[in-house]
This record gives sequence, structure tokens and C-alpha cells, in this order.
Amino acid sequence: MDAGSFTYFNKSQSRNPLQEQIIRRRSSHENLDRFIPNRSAMDFDFARYMLTDGRVEKEETGVISPSREAYRKGLKEIFNMNRTRILAFKNKPPSPVKGLLSESISFGQQSKPVKARRHISQSSERILDAPDLLDDYYLNLLDWGSGNVLAIALGNTVYLWDASDGSTSELLTIDDENGPVTSVRWAPDGRHIAVGLNNSDIQLWDSSSNRQLRTLQGHQSRVGSLDWNNHILTTGGMDGLIINNDVRVRNHIVETYRGHHQEVCGLKWSASGQQLASGGNDNLLHIWDRGMASSNSPTQWLHRLENHTAAVKALAWCPFQSNLLTSGGGGADQCIKFWNTHTGACLNSVNTGSQVCSLLWSKNERELLSSHGLTQNQLTLWKYPSMVKLAELRGHTSRVLFMAQSPDGCTVASAAADETLRFWNVFGAPEAAKPAPKKDPFSNITHTCIR
Repeated sequence: MDAGSFTYFNKSQSRNPLQEQIIRRRSSHENLDRFIPNRSAMDFDFARYMLTDGRVEKEETGVISPSREAYRKGLKEIFNMNRTRILAFKNKPPSPVKGLLSESISFGQQSKPVKARRHISQSSERILDAPDLLDDYYLNLLDWGSGNVLAIALGNTVYLWDASDGSTSELLTIDDENGPVTSVRWAPDGRHIAVGLNNSDIQLWDSSSNRQLRTLQGHQSRVGSLDWNNHILTTGGMDGLIINNDVRVRNHIVETYRGHHQEVCGLKWSASGQQLASGGNDNLLHIWDRGMASSNSPTQWLHRLENHTAAVKALAWCPFQSNLLTSGGGGADQCIKFWNTHTGACLNSVNTGSQVCSLLWSKNERELLSSHGLTQNQLTLWKYPSMVKLAELRGHTSRVLFMAQSPDGCTVASAAADETLRFWNVFGAPEAAKPAPKKDPFSNITHTCIR
């Protein structure tokens, strides 16, 4: 060590505080200050030349001739002497193994594949006439079954449109005394269908044989909303009652929910079959729990939600979050609301600017489709959860009252008060479907009309 680098003291010498502080600081960082070159990576001959010979040559001659400069340059190229760094602190890193890392990886960051933006057609792919379609906001006259057959009620008649071949057939016609038809709903098997009537009856039909299986009674006025929970058919009427009917037994009424004091116009069971959402013309949204229904208080709701300021008809359960429910309000409300049905909390509310008639979740994307009344009479596609508008589909000239989704989740059928039925390729490509075991809740029903 160079003696000039530090000040040394013998035992007899005294140190002032500043000197002691400097000595302690240098001692504590001694290991950090010692940079030891990698001698195996050094070229001492080249270093000596650069430090001495080159400078001496310039000092002796003053000017280097062009020929000598060219000669020296050639020597550097031959002996790989055209370098700038003299001391090397680290060996040159080895070349990367080809194929070990992708060429798209840079500094530890891997580029993610960019998903191509899906094209959303702004026009309907097919238009069918729907004469005598009732312009009634509180009814539910359109449904698309798992058998890929669309059912639509036009006046007193229910028609079936087979999407596989485009054929149309008539399922039933009700006389004027009992009609018109006020609701239709396919059973999960895609073969049987429930039909609600203006006279308060509900008929069950077998679509494969065009035969009526039975008639269910229990309401005092028209039945405008229906939904299935396996073998339980839930019905909602203008009398404000919600009735669970077990279609397998003669005494079919198993539970009755009382909470609405005006017409029940929206009914939807959750995918688990545990919770039922009901909306009414009294601006109320109720969440019912089957666990509570089977207890001593069968008529007690789980949540009574009063946030809407108009009739609540549009209801849709989220397919990827079991406790997320979406509801839409009528003309005086115009809002789409999102609910946590476990807690009853309103998670978000979006004012759409027009009457919300129906709601559908995409089965393939995190998207929500809503249909509306005045002034645009449009279908609006929303990105969830940002609720950014992805597209607005126009073509109907009157309010779009009903929507139904194809079994593969791609196509949406919309029926409007302009008496047309339009088909839109609005949602993304379907995912690979997993075969599910078929259940037949009608195995115990005899093919006779039981009243």
C-alpha cells in the first residue's frame, strides 16, 4: 500500500476526532473500494504499446507519414489491436443459446400476443315478419331453446322457428276467450315449453309431438313471466304472486313468494338454481333464496331493492360471476344496475338515456347487450366492467321489447313493436361446448290434460 494514501500513527501519537472519523470510514469501506481487475482478460503488450510506444513515436517524429499510418492501421486490424479499453473487469459474456429465449424477449420482458379486435356487424343478418306481436312492455314473448328452436308468440298463436333449417311451424293457437299468449319459456331439455296465458293459466307442451301435457293453475290474472329451475317452473302474474310449480306431481304448487304488489314482469333463476331474481311494475327488485323458501318463512325475500324508479323487467345473471345480477329500468328510470346478490349492494349504475327492455350477457366475452325504446330503438353492446359502448345496432323502428340468445351464444334474436324479428351476429365465436347429461323432468307426466 502506498504510504501516501493514508496517515499512519504510532501508539504514542495522538489523533484528533476528524482523523479518527476518516480512518474508521475508510476502513469500513475498504472491501467496497477494492476493484480487482480480471488479469486473464487483459492484454499487457497492447496496453504497454498504447501507453508508451504510440506516444513516444509521436513525440519523436512530430508527424506520422500517411504510409506509416496506413501500415500501423493494418497491423492493428491483423492483430485485433483496434480496441479502446485497456483494463477489463469482467470476461465477455457467452453468446445466448439459440432457442433458449424467444427473440421477442428483451431485458426480461415477454411480449404478450395482441388479441385481434372482433368485427361487430352493424346490420342484422336476417329479418322475419312478426305480425300481431303485442306491443306490451310487461310480457315475455320470445325464447330460444337449447334445441336451437326459437319460440315466439304472435297474438293467440305460438310459432316455432327451427334455426338449423329455417323452417317454421305452428305449436298452438288459443281461442280469444283465453288469449292472447302472454309468455313463453323453453324447459332446459329444449323439447318442452311452458306457455302463459291472459286467462291466468299455464300450459305445458311437448314440441316434438305438438301435444299439450297439462295445464297449471294458481294465479288470478295473466301470467307474463316464466322461468325454469330444473323441474320447477316459476311463474309470475299480474296479481303480484310468484309461484314455484313442480311439474312432476299433481299438486304442483310447492312455494309461493309474496313481495310485489303489482305485476311481476321479470323472473330469472341463477345458474346454481339457488337464487331467484324478480322484478315488478312496482319498481321493486327482489332476491329470493331457495334455502329460505324451504324454511318456516317461505315468503320472505333475501333482499328487497328499491333503487329503480320505474318497472324492472330486464334481468340477467352474469355467467362468469355467480352472485352478479344485472337489472334494467323502464322509461322513467333508464338505468342498468349491477348487484351483489350476496350482500344486496348496488355495485354500479349506468344511465342509458332510454327505456331498458331486455338484457343479455355474452357467453363468450365479458360483454353485455341491452335493448331499448325511444328515441333510438337500438341494441347497445357494452364492455364489462368499464361499460364502454362497443357498438350500437340499429334497424328496428319501434322499441325492442324482447331478446333471445342462440344456444352457442353467437346470435341474438330481437323482436320489436315494429312487428319484425331480427337476427344479429353480435357476440364472439363460441367456445368448445362440453356435453352435459340430459335431464327429463317430464318423465312422470302422462300425456293427458290435468287441470
